[in-house]
Amino acid sequence: MNDFLFWVVLLGPALLAEGLLARYEVLVYSVGWRSPNAVLPEGVPYARGAAPDRPPDAYLVYLDGIGKRRARDTRDGGQLVLALIDRAPELRILGQVQPYSPLAAPLADRPVWAWLRSHAGLLLFLHNVMQTFVAADHRYRPLYNRAVGSQIATQLRLAGYQPDSGMPVVLLSYSGGAQVASGAVDELHQQLHAPLSLISIGGFHNGANDVSQAEHLHQLTSANDWIERVGAVIFPQRWRLFRWSGWNRAVRAGRVVTHRLDPATHVGAGQLHQSHRPAA
Repeated sequence: MNDFLFWVVLLGPALLAEGLLARYEVLVYSVGWRSPNAVLPEGVPYARGAAPDRPPDAYLVYLDGIGKRRARDTRDGGQLVLALIDRAPELRILGQVQPYSPLAAPLADRPVWAWLRSHAGLLLFLHNVMQTFVAADHRYRPLYNRAVGSQIATQLRLAGYQPDSGMPVVLLSYSGGAQVASGAVDELHQQLHAPLSLISIGGFHNGANDVSQAEHLHQLTSANDWIERVGAVIFPQRWRLFRWSGWNRAVRAGRVVTHRLDPATHVGAGQLHQSHRPAA
């Protein structure tokens, strides 16, 4: 009971604070006080994979789950990106996008969060969870989509992408990254006129975003992924009843292709995120 009360005391105020502060970045962006940061930390390349001196077959942008805190890290320690580079060297891969920061400000590089990481690491995840719900909120969703879509377009240009070139762009997302990926479609289409495809792994999203400018949305899922199922239940736009939501229009148009990865799970041993790692 003492442990339970401790977490209630700790997380109660934290949830309230995050509920109030999670909107800060998107509001600052909306009034033009700050623009998304395009400069990467020293030693972080704008893209990996296909060499800059030859055109790739496609650009792939990886949008990680809620564990994403900085340009370098990913939830699995970078193993998925390494597997992609190993199995598809013809791709130019970007893994530095900050899906939970409209201003592209790495969470772990902020002084207060650096302190929290060493004292209450759970709050780092809580911040990104709240940002996912801000991205899904109808009041902030258009601003959030434009900010992160612009961030992705900028990073693609810096990685060598030429607008109007017809070069395919793939948005690969994990968990809450699917909310951001689906929201970025319109902005990327407007800025780059790129042929777009989406791949979601255990995608947690509200189904409200219009993905009609994407050629396909490949959904990698499993019956054991309870987190993805929660998203399909709590967001009405994912229900079949809401026929004109962005998700249901895409399903009826045949853009959504489902790939079963049973019995993989969302987290823990056998998670979806690890399903395509190369054998040791």
